[in-house]
Amino acid sequence: MRVLRARVRKADLFASLVVFLVALPLCVGVAIASGVPAELGLVTGIVGGLVAGALPGSSLQVSGPAAGLTVLVYEAVHRYGVGALGVLVFGAGLVQLGLGVLRLGRWFRAVSVAVVQGMLAGIGLVLVAGQVYALGDVTAPGGGLGKLTGLVSLPSLLDPVALSVGGATIAVLLLWPRWKRGARLVPAPLVAVGLAAAVTGVFGLEVRRVEVRGLLDAVRLPEAADVGRLTEVGVLGTVVAFALIASAESLFSAAAVDRLHDGRRTDYDRELIAQGAGNAVCGVLGALPMTAVIVRSAANVQAGAETKASRVLHGVWLLLFTVVVPGVLGVIPVAALAALLVHAGCKLVPVRGVRVLWRGHRGEVVVLVVTATAIVVGNLFEGVLVGLALAVAKTAWDASHVHVETEDHGEAGLVVRVLGHATFLRLPKLLDALEALPRDREVRLELGGLRHLDHACAAALEGWAAGRGQALRATSSFTS
Repeated sequence: MRVLRARVRKADLFASLVVFLVALPLCVGVAIASGVPAELGLVTGIVGGLVAGALPGSSLQVSGPAAGLTVLVYEAVHRYGVGALGVLVFGAGLVQLGLGVLRLGRWFRAVSVAVVQGMLAGIGLVLVAGQVYALGDVTAPGGGLGKLTGLVSLPSLLDPVALSVGGATIAVLLLWPRWKRGARLVPAPLVAVGLAAAVTGVFGLEVRRVEVRGLLDAVRLPEAADVGRLTEVGVLGTVVAFALIASAESLFSAAAVDRLHDGRRTDYDRELIAQGAGNAVCGVLGALPMTAVIVRSAANVQAGAETKASRVLHGVWLLLFTVVVPGVLGVIPVAALAALLVHAGCKLVPVRGVRVLWRGHRGEVVVLVVTATAIVVGNLFEGVLVGLALAVAKTAWDASHVHVETEDHGEAGLVVRVLGHATFLRLPKLLDALEALPRDREVRLELGGLRHLDHACAAALEGWAAGRGQALRATSSFTS
């Protein structure tokens, strides 16, 4: 038994170090892209390990700042200021706690896959478009559409040295995983960012680097004035957006992680409570919102983690790094972190998923594309609402199948059977079929095959029967 426990501790210790090395550059990169101090990304990673990691829910998935929320956080910071970020995240954490207590976590699995993929695609496109500017040490314009249109004049503004550093970083991210032995020992993000920092430092290249303020200077507790902003409609909308999108991303990640191992399955409601508790703590510290992150979670599983100790320990390593050697962040080129996020953003665009959907579910591709486009043109919250509305409308259309069958019984007249779901979406088709019937023949309309008849169709049938000089009887079949 002691030997087994020693092996578990050894496996979790190794996995925690691997996750720490993957999380470190990503925490910093997400913070920079979100428009907040780099240290706040590390704070969120620490809380993700020490708080969410210690709570029950999913045993192996790892939480921290995620690229998927970068766009929404950037918009919120730009609109309300970095001082209001803590209140927004704290409010989102409370919403998540409420959803978990009410056992609504499982309902997030009912969201259309096309909407989720469209959300990720839209986030990925905006993220890539914004970080392309940072690759060349250029300030990106505001708004997803502005970032895309600004790409036309971007080449003349790029710093060639910074662009070279960013391009080389992307090359390392793509090539390093091909050396499987090396990739198992040191993650590609750490190698890429570490090499970029070393090369720019040794050769004294003039590129923009991460600004270091110190952990205590970066952390900002919410003030009474910030809390008072929760009465604003726009702020409440942002809180709800934070909560719903972070919850969806965390629970979808949990489903993916469960497929990677044979251990205990995720309890979705408990995981939602853990995420809510973590975000509440992040909010108190004025840090970024957190979600479960599939990249770190997959690295945890692949490194051989067996218990939640690995994700808790990864938070300990982040805390020690932030306290002991925070100055190391100041040697990291911003272009290298931008390259890291460009690489992550490209992975968010589900190219293979679109191909699979196109073969058998082209309507789902329309939902995906419209959702992504709405996010790029508008913002994340509006884009997701548009996608959900379109998905519901598509489902209603698919479910509203009505079929009209006609049998000629000679002198006895025509028997017309209406089958399926008669809703207002199919009303034109139903009326066209009925109005095409000859008026000089007796018609018996049978509605026994209808599974659903809404008010609009019932009223239309009443009008059609009245037009033929007959009363519509409330039976499964009647003669007009």
